[in-house]
Amino acid sequence: MIRLSVNINKVASIRNARGGNRPNILQTAIDCEKFGADGITVHPRPDERHIRYADLDVLAPALKTEFNIEGNPCPKFIEKVLQVRPAQVTLVPDSPDAITSNAGWNTRDNFEFLSEVVAKFKNAGIRTSIFVDADEEMIEWAAKCDADRVELYTEPYAANYSKNREQAIAPFIVAAKKARSLGLGLNAGHDLSLENLAYFAENIPWLKEVSIGHALICDALYLGLEETIKQYKQQLKGAK
Repeated sequence: MIRLSVNINKVASIRNARGGNRPNILQTAIDCEKFGADGITVHPRPDERHIRYADLDVLAPALKTEFNIEGNPCPKFIEKVLQVRPAQVTLVPDSPDAITSNAGWNTRDNFEFLSEVVAKFKNAGIRTSIFVDADEEMIEWAAKCDADRVELYTEPYAANYSKNREQAIAPFIVAAKKARSLGLGLNAGHDLSLENLAYFAENIPWLKEVSIGHALICDALYLGLEETIKQYKQQLKGAK
């Protein structure tokens, strides 16, 4: 079954808006695990506007499921990930002032840099994934970088799902098949939701993991965290 990793960045944003530790990030992560999440994802950014680097030290020893740290591999990020040693690191090319991730890596143009970073993390025993668009060439170069997995940037799919879902999913199926043919594990994330998740999973049933934060936390405001995680997991059950 496809694993659900819950991104708790938005919970940290609420905490940081008032200072202090409410809501408690560690308790939120533990509760997500208790409610059925298969992993926890965080994405620290240089300005620490949501998850802070100090949060990683608190989360890592307490989590029982897979811990995925994603972000742009600047020196501070690399140093912290090597110190914390999560199960997985996801390399994302977001600029320091980006509101949210908005594109995958150009793995061809950044081949040397990414290869060096991937090697550092893999030598430390950390599974390494590269965030890419649904582009066969970018996936091919990710494989050349010796990444373990790629994570497909799914915002274009989500944006076009309600207009024509068959057309929206088509390039992702092609990209997913390319990743599979190259022996890459496959993750996906960005704007996946209760509306569009099941169709994505049904069409790409060999997905390893989806990472979902914004939509899931928004839904939790109405449904509660436990029920929300239950419903997201249900969307993934049709894929085998």
